[in-house]
Amino acid sequence: MPPPPVSLPEPWSLSRVAVVVPTYNEADNLPVLVDQVMALDLPGLSMVVVDDGSPDGTGDIADKLAAEYGGEASGRITVVHRTAKDGLGRAYIAGMTRALDDGADFVAQMDADLSHPPAYLPQLLGTLLATNAGVVIGSRYVPGGSLSDNWGLRRRLLSGWANTYVKAILAMPVRDVTAGFKMWRRSALESIDLASIHSTGYSFQVEMHFRAFRRGQKMLEIPIHFEDRQEGDSKMDLAVQVESALRPFQLRKHERDLRRRDHER
Repeated sequence: MPPPPVSLPEPWSLSRVAVVVPTYNEADNLPVLVDQVMALDLPGLSMVVVDDGSPDGTGDIADKLAAEYGGEASGRITVVHRTAKDGLGRAYIAGMTRALDDGADFVAQMDADLSHPPAYLPQLLGTLLATNAGVVIGSRYVPGGSLSDNWGLRRRLLSGWANTYVKAILAMPVRDVTAGFKMWRRSALESIDLASIHSTGYSFQVEMHFRAFRRGQKMLEIPIHFEDRQEGDSKMDLAVQVESALRPFQLRKHERDLRRRDHER
């Protein structure tokens, strides 16, 4: 189901929106995603593709796409090449940092596997512009949100359990705490201190939400339809699963330690 049309308030056309996309072996998906994003009617839109040395040549494809859309001088597509697979979190931090350095007012993050429909980007931006939110999350678990029919019962239960597990530990007022499709206001990202983020895998999403919450950033959710991966394989290996299970406890402990130190001063 496509998202509802959005009327963006002025002066949105003066804003610079960067979409950060980490890639690893996404040679089939990336050209489709780039064409869909760049086709949106958002004059200030650009992309930052962060490739971790993909063996399937995704990095070379990203360079060719950047050239097709005007080259480096145009600033429409920037490609950040990293020499090794270093985790989703590290890739996002590299891309977000580059986007901020290049002057982005708003920074979106989305997967390269086509599970996050680019058609929702105007709605994410419109919600940010119409509110004082620091981040707007594309949510599977608010009313109106939905999952691909290709998701089996096991995946649905695992995703639902993960959200319940994290919320029980960290008590965040977010329904989709593991969501990876969202748009940030520049000031919200700057308040988080990206360089000090510890998570490298999918728990990066949880840590970002938790930091935003603890720093008083308003967090809003809009419903999206979450598609299933079109091509390629999931990057959720055992090490990533273990980190995702332990990180909420580590975040809660760190927060308690900070509060204790502040109380002792």
